[in-house]
Amino acid sequence: MVTSNKEKLIIFDTTLRDGEQAPGVTLTVVEKLEIAKQLSRLGVDVLEAGFPISSQGDFEAVERIATEVGPLMIGREAVGTPMTIAGLARAVHQDIQRCFDAVSKAPRHRIHIVLATSDIHLKYKLKITREECIARAVSAVSFAKSLTDDVEFSPEDAGRSDQDFLCEVLAAVIDAGATTVNVPDTVGYNMPAEYGAMFKYLIANTKPTKKAKEDVIWSAHCHNDLGLATANTLAAIMNGVRQVEVTINGMGERAGNTAMEEVVMAIHTHPSHFPVYHTIQTEHLCRISLMVSTLSGTVIQPNKAIVGSNAFSHESGIHQDGVLKNKLTYEIISPETVGANSSNMLILGKHSGRAAFRARLQEIGFGGIDEETFQATFDSFKNLADSKKRVTEQDLIILLSDRVASSTTMSKDSIHRPVFILKSCQVVSGDTFATATVQIEDTRTGRVGADAAISKSGPVEALFLAIQRLVGKTIRLVKFDVSAVGEGQDALARVSVQIVEVETSASDATTRVSERAVSGSGSDESSDEDMKNSTFTSKVATAITASAERPLYLGHGIGSDIIQTSAKAYVNAINWLVAGESRYRAVDAKDVSV
Repeated sequence: MVTSNKEKLIIFDTTLRDGEQAPGVTLTVVEKLEIAKQLSRLGVDVLEAGFPISSQGDFEAVERIATEVGPLMIGREAVGTPMTIAGLARAVHQDIQRCFDAVSKAPRHRIHIVLATSDIHLKYKLKITREECIARAVSAVSFAKSLTDDVEFSPEDAGRSDQDFLCEVLAAVIDAGATTVNVPDTVGYNMPAEYGAMFKYLIANTKPTKKAKEDVIWSAHCHNDLGLATANTLAAIMNGVRQVEVTINGMGERAGNTAMEEVVMAIHTHPSHFPVYHTIQTEHLCRISLMVSTLSGTVIQPNKAIVGSNAFSHESGIHQDGVLKNKLTYEIISPETVGANSSNMLILGKHSGRAAFRARLQEIGFGGIDEETFQATFDSFKNLADSKKRVTEQDLIILLSDRVASSTTMSKDSIHRPVFILKSCQVVSGDTFATATVQIEDTRTGRVGADAAISKSGPVEALFLAIQRLVGKTIRLVKFDVSAVGEGQDALARVSVQIVEVETSASDATTRVSERAVSGSGSDESSDEDMKNSTFTSKVATAITASAERPLYLGHGIGSDIIQTSAKAYVNAINWLVAGESRYRAVDAKDVSV
């Protein structure tokens, strides 16, 4: 890529902070570490690792990423420096100190301060005046600057803030020491022309008195509520922005954030159009997309730009004929450029040994896993190789990600250790009823319990009911999704579930199960009417009264057997539910949006 007369575009990834705020998504410390390592190898400039004040778990994740990932230089030759590790903080000294304590373990670190500036937020959320807002922002940035040189400031809901007031706030924080000013469209409200024009106005009319505004990096952070996050981000780049805040797969709360892969490939595809260049190693994009999707349990829509399964598919006969003659007729991006061809690559066979397997892991960026994870993944690979004709790189990434997700050493403390372990499950299904028998170990006591359940709605519901009885929880299934990972009839199945615990009260011995949303292609073949009318008899008579305020918990599993994988995903979600009872955040991260 030609870089002469172009400025470097800083890629600021917030998958682990803003991305994790997607409904139902919760990542463990180990999962965050693995994603952070791959983001470093991808060439990300700044990684926002979390919100340290929000919980001990978030602090630990940010601290370990700063310590273990912050110094890494593998694959970063084009960047030339280690990845900067950032943490989010409100404009409160306690938040800022906590953030610094976590990120300062990294050679390059940043404190990212956020404070709302729109009149609606000042009046109803913060209950402060504009003058008090400026004073609070200056105090926060000044304190952060006393701890580190790299300080970013974000005026929350900038897209709906008065622009002249924004100029005042930004001039004040630049004078106080902010080195990056980020202007977020927090609720995805702006149009591309409007958002670009806002940057043009702010850059021209923000006039610090103590510092040169030319030394400040201007940053864009967009949300996708109107489907315009990428368009808005690109418009901002054309109007002076030199940092973009993005997530892998566009993951984020509500409709999501700007997708990194879309921005970097737009610049890659139109180098003469944009006044910037980036140092992202684009051939790793599909690999990390798959990893984030697997660990977070979020499904990538098939028609997702760049990384969707249909991104390089051609159904039309005319298109197919053109591609066969010359790929450039209908492909503006080569699949190899983003690593899309790797899913079809035969990597190893069932006769492959440990040395070859380890070498392949090293090749795709997983050479640093511990011996326990390596052995467990190798065993899973051998089992898979016995049942599949060919094992692809995509399969291998799935196996590794699944192993990380099911790790029993997720944290230095025991908060993240799974309470329940699925030992076995068996189902028998016919035209009318399905019966499931399940064995689960409670790691707190070491006891292994067994129970069974019957359902008219198929084997998956029977399975879930049996698990509920064993763990002693009353749970509503909010979402059940099954998708194939890979190609062919022997592709692995990925199951994602979302659950919510419901309040119970003494009632009849029969509980009607009706409030649930089931999506995807599951194994149950009962009609919708049967599902609505299905009942089961509970050991403890209950009536379900779900509260909308209760948190959602997401679980996922990967395997070749849909029934076994469904049970694994359900138990995984229950473990998060149980862990959540012990690890409610001291500060709700969703109270702070950028």
